[in-house]
Amino acid sequence: MNPKIAKLGYVSLQTSDMETSVNFFQEVIGLECTNKIGDSYYFRAWGDFEHHSLVLSPGETGKVTHFGLRTKRKEDVELFEQQLSAKGYEIENVPAWTTAGIGEAIRFTAPSGHRIELYYDIQRPQVEDSRKSVLKNQTYKSWAKGISPRRLDHINIHTSADAKSVYAFFVDELGFRINECIQEEDGALLAGWMSVTELVHDIALVTHKKLETTARFHHISYWLDDVGDILRAADILKESKLQFIGPGKHSISQATYLYVIDPGSGCRVELFTGGYLIFEPDWETVVWRPEERKLGNTFWGDSITGNELILPTIEA
Repeated sequence: MNPKIAKLGYVSLQTSDMETSVNFFQEVIGLECTNKIGDSYYFRAWGDFEHHSLVLSPGETGKVTHFGLRTKRKEDVELFEQQLSAKGYEIENVPAWTTAGIGEAIRFTAPSGHRIELYYDIQRPQVEDSRKSVLKNQTYKSWAKGISPRRLDHINIHTSADAKSVYAFFVDELGFRINECIQEEDGALLAGWMSVTELVHDIALVTHKKLETTARFHHISYWLDDVGDILRAADILKESKLQFIGPGKHSISQATYLYVIDPGSGCRVELFTGGYLIFEPDWETVVWRPEERKLGNTFWGDSITGNELILPTIEA
């Protein structure tokens, strides 16, 4: 049986201004701090079930060091290690609990240049009564503070590496399905919205002819329950004196969005709701052409072109 990815797990973010970033993610976005070990903070949304969906650590610059994907089964971690090693990928073995809440893991560099971690075992920390929801199927009280998103939704990454090999890696090696894409007439992919779940995308991947570094990180996205929550988020951001893009609606994914940048790290956060789910086993990729790209990005509302600030995930 081929190894499989279950879901997007977390993002490890480095910031040059910890105080500002901690305040942004904890008080403005409204994430819950599950742990603080050394100088690193571990956050998750009130509806996230893993130990964390965001790790925030100090560094000289804002940078995403890696992102984590949870496998379907424990044995899949070893199977992925064997599969990737056989194809020449250099594998780093990460001992269990080196990252808080994460068991034995492997890390490697994808053809896009992004550093990826695969793991299965997790620890779910106990929540003290003052923050615990009365609902047995929910981790924290909802709406405790800030914007208060329910869960991590997806990430958007960019690369200037060879597009054909990059998309082949995510599809053939990691098992992602390309649900929507921007494709040239010759078949070359300019962008792909990919998932291993029923979401329209767990990862969006955009290719460029040239970037300052091969691997870039465009945004991390958290899910809100409805459009009213997005409007409430806009009020909170305005009261916090933070600039944002949106609200608007994507044609690709059909989701309503709002984008804001963490003033500490420079990391863009998308607040996301609506859209559609894919349950069809024979789903055919929805293809958009380059001349439709502007419409694909923005159906209505404030537009985001994809060319604003994007963070390096590795050094040049």
